[in-house]
Amino acid sequence: MTARAIFGSSLLALALAAPAAGQVAEGNDSRIRLPGAVTTTEPPDVPFEPGEFLLYQVKLGVFDVGEGWLQVLPVDTVRGRRTYPLELGLDASTMFGTVKVRDLFQSWMDVHTLASLRFRKDQHEVNYKSQKSFDIFPNERRWSRTDAEKEGETLSNLPLDEVAFMYFIRTLDLEVGKEYSYNNYFKEDGNPIVLRVLRREKKEVPAGTFNTIVVQPIIQTDGLFSEGGKAEIYLSDDKERHIVYLRSEIPVVGSITLHLREIRDPSRMGTVNGTGGGN
Repeated sequence: MTARAIFGSSLLALALAAPAAGQVAEGNDSRIRLPGAVTTTEPPDVPFEPGEFLLYQVKLGVFDVGEGWLQVLPVDTVRGRRTYPLELGLDASTMFGTVKVRDLFQSWMDVHTLASLRFRKDQHEVNYKSQKSFDIFPNERRWSRTDAEKEGETLSNLPLDEVAFMYFIRTLDLEVGKEYSYNNYFKEDGNPIVLRVLRREKKEVPAGTFNTIVVQPIIQTDGLFSEGGKAEIYLSDDKERHIVYLRSEIPVVGSITLHLREIRDPSRMGTVNGTGGGN
């Protein structure tokens, strides 16, 4: 596996792990039961808000190779709908800086329905460069590439892209020992997504020691979250449901991990940085 595939797949595949909130899909009935009533003028209650910034230490085996981050930017508007702009980034290098990765994935999630309305990815990985932009139309159950003449259908009128999945997993009421299945990924071939809730565990990371819920995501594509990868995501076992730690096994290469290093959270009125921050 090339360095481009290792780094480029890591954060993007992480996003593919998370299903839509509170729903077990059966057949093509992919409606999401969101927290709160989406038929009202009030947006649903979610465990994140504009201004939240999560910084990660990225390791390949025992070696530090860079940083990753998740953040919620100020509310924006897409086609007249208020959205949460979400961002997932990676800045990493290895082999004494000769192999570099600079990736940025962006999502615009409807504040009221929590459906994805727009998705962009800008990847600069070793000698590979790619920019793709998608407009997603939930009511019409379709998506289109704005940078190319491509389009397709979705299985749900509440579709989710890779980055939006990262935030939906935080809205779930998870029960240890349960398995959940979803059909809400905006492209048909990524469905279904299976989420297994494995255990509760105390986890120490640079941001502190956290009580966590450990889940195993499985997606229907190759990458870190294919069944053979045995990936695990550690969510803080509190109302914030921060992603504290992620690990996966890559054939030949070994283990890749993301360790939460810093939390900048408006609800905490400050920063957690190696001084605790867990239950």
